Amino acid sequence: MKQTKFEHGHFAHCESGVMALMLRHYGLPLSEAMAFGLSGALMFAYLPFVKLSGMPVIAYRALPRAIIKGLQKNLQIKMRLQTFSRPARGTAALNRLINEGKIVGAQTSVFWLPYFPPEMRFHFNAHNLIVYGRENDEYLISDPVFEEPVHCPAAALQKARFVKGVMAPKGLLYYPLQVPTAPDYQTIIPRVINKTAKKMLKTPVPIAGIRGIRALAKKIGRLGREDRRYARLFLGHIVRMQEEIGTGGAGFRFIYASFLQEAGQLLNDKGLLEASEMMTNVGDQWRAFASQAVRAMRRKGEQPINFSALRQQLEDIAAAEAKVYHLLLSNA
Repeated sequence: MKQTKFEHGHFAHCESGVMALMLRHYGLPLSEAMAFGLSGALMFAYLPFVKLSGMPVIAYRALPRAIIKGLQKNLQIKMRLQTFSRPARGTAALNRLINEGKIVGAQTSVFWLPYFPPEMRFHFNAHNLIVYGRENDEYLISDPVFEEPVHCPAAALQKARFVKGVMAPKGLLYYPLQVPTAPDYQTIIPRVINKTAKKMLKTPVPIAGIRGIRALAKKIGRLGREDRRYARLFLGHIVRMQEEIGTGGAGFRFIYASFLQEAGQLLNDKGLLEASEMMTNVGDQWRAFASQAVRAMRRKGEQPINFSALRQQLEDIAAAEAKVYHLLLSNA
């Protein structure tokens, strides 16, 4: 048996939760909200050319690994990230690190993790967790979306780490080599917030940022011309991407609101506290949109779906989010 002393924590999102736990373990106390906010990973993208289960990817944050790499860059953390071409090498590397007493982050597929209830398993290849020990043929796992630590058979974890497909993990392992104990938050926080706001407001790409939210709204407005079954599936897909996969739209907006509140208290900045309240309201609007979309897709028989109302609801969300970012830029 090999097990490192480690304190598990339960969080809203896997990657930000893993990084908060990992940095805390290695000497830098950081909340999940601060980990997410300081990574600069808040984003929106509607990617009609990238498919997940036959539907376009709708992302409410930057791509997988962006939280890891964003914190690495913004906090000047020295990280080791490794991928592997062969599963056997990836497993050997994990075992070696565990034997050295390290806790190790890993990217996996939810579908192949047996401790997930069957109804929660789907082919999502960017789920992050921490491996902190091994007992016989099982790994000790700290999965931040679970309330308690779990066990996972070695064969299952290897399968989950080396699945193919969109966002294939390629056996990714990561852990810090050097962690700062006293980051200059007075400088770092405003810089990261400013960059995030500009990214959401001023991206030249029409399917990203605020423009991306409006592009999705336009797509919803055109769903009335589509096959009825496809339109219902599309609405269901939006809700699933928003509310079930990695906390989604409302969840990430609530996490960012918590970051702005914590940052405002740390810097004694009333503008950030005001922006936090506004972003909380945005999260509420995203959640209300999801509820409305679910009600629409569940309409029985030939009852028409009011796609125009759903489009307007999403346009209103885009306008509300834009106001938050304008306030953050004016506050810089």
